[in-house]
Amino acid sequence: MHRGRLSALLVLLSLTGFLTTLDNTVINVALPTVQEELGLDVADLEWVAASYVLSFGALLLAGGRVADLAGRRSVMAVGVVVFTVSSGTAALSDSGAALMAARAVQGAGAALIIPASLAIVTMDLPARRRATAIGLWTASLALALALGPVIGGFVTEHWGWTWIFLLNVPFGVLALLLVPAVPAAARRGRLRASLLDVPGVVLSAVALFLLTYGLVKGGEHTFSTPPVPLCLWLSAAVGAAFLLVEARAFLPLVDLRLLRDRILVGGVAAQVLWGVGVNGVFFFTALYLQQILAFSPVEAGLVFLPLAGALLVCTPFAERAARLVGAHRSIAAGLALVAAGLLLVSGTGADASYADLQPGLLLIGVGSALTTPLTVRSIAGVPDTRTGMASGLVSAAREISGVFGVVLVGIVLTRTEREALRDGAAPHTAFVDGYDTGLRLAAGCVLLGAVVSVVALRRPGRHRRAVSVVALRRPGRARRHRRRAA
Repeated sequence: MHRGRLSALLVLLSLTGFLTTLDNTVINVALPTVQEELGLDVADLEWVAASYVLSFGALLLAGGRVADLAGRRSVMAVGVVVFTVSSGTAALSDSGAALMAARAVQGAGAALIIPASLAIVTMDLPARRRATAIGLWTASLALALALGPVIGGFVTEHWGWTWIFLLNVPFGVLALLLVPAVPAAARRGRLRASLLDVPGVVLSAVALFLLTYGLVKGGEHTFSTPPVPLCLWLSAAVGAAFLLVEARAFLPLVDLRLLRDRILVGGVAAQVLWGVGVNGVFFFTALYLQQILAFSPVEAGLVFLPLAGALLVCTPFAERAARLVGAHRSIAAGLALVAAGLLLVSGTGADASYADLQPGLLLIGVGSALTTPLTVRSIAGVPDTRTGMASGLVSAAREISGVFGVVLVGIVLTRTEREALRDGAAPHTAFVDGYDTGLRLAAGCVLLGAVVSVVALRRPGRHRRAVSVVALRRPGRARRHRRRAA
């Protein structure tokens, strides 16, 4: 691939990853201003924040399958257009309903962009460039998480909340101009509706929507508050129906034979456990910095910049470490470092300074850098015609894990805080006790991810791996292959 085209492609992947992740959190700081200007109540405000995450998480599996059928370049282009136009629409919204609808369409655009991006990295880049691409892509996600509160606070304070969305438009146009850098091999032609598993799309979207909604509402209130239990039970029932439909579908949305791939399943599990810990630390540390340490929104965002810098600096060495000691070991080491960083952050207390937080956050950045080969490693053995499908599966797991991480840490934090208050602790002390306990739980989840990585991501022998790929493509041929081998 020509160097100029490669550079344009890397910019495209990093830019779209940054924008789609940024919109998860950038609006949070601006919500009080939005509430005042549009006259919204608290319930409306919750929907403004959650509508993007809900549609994003619900449509990721469908976005991955569409990328397989319609072509990665085409789906990337459509996703960028949808995301950019809906961002402009959100900026022009004059009511809560219009803003919620625009945010939901933004999430749909992001659900097309992310699986297509991962499939492009895996299938359309030279092997020697994949580590660089996934490193830059992952770093852009981490940077967006770190800068979300900073950008949201600065823009809202100086320009107004509408500019949070207007700024997406010129960057979206730039991304659209860079789409031709995607190799022509990523273009399959027109999507035929007859090839799309419509029942699978509907059932997966409904199941993921109900799960995400139930987790979001349960985290904000309690899991016994209606309709949270109903949503979670219905999500499980619809998910079971989805599996039954996919087992019988001629061209399924998710080929269930992918679940026989130990590396893919192990990678998804490790991704979920990492997401639980990291998203918990980003969300609740932002509250801790502002509510306990009295940092401004901009100052709180700046605390995370060294973490993002460590990730950017260390990411180029991640693939080298994977080659030297094995990806399963290097990824596990990275997750162990993240867990250690979470434990360090949890012990900083109510009088911590900027410097006190940095050792733990830097460990999280370095450890996260070592985990960057995880995504490509998870889907590397999947056939070309299933890369979008596998990418959608990994992306959906990552998105749901983010919501689950916030909810899980939030439950532990809230319960510990309430117990401390009942025992007579001061409010600040009670919050810090809950915060520390929640992050220790998150550290345990990430450490479990390290164990999963060592066991599941070990590359099998060449012969066994060849048989597994043949089995995915043509089961009868794989059986004959095994008989001859015996």
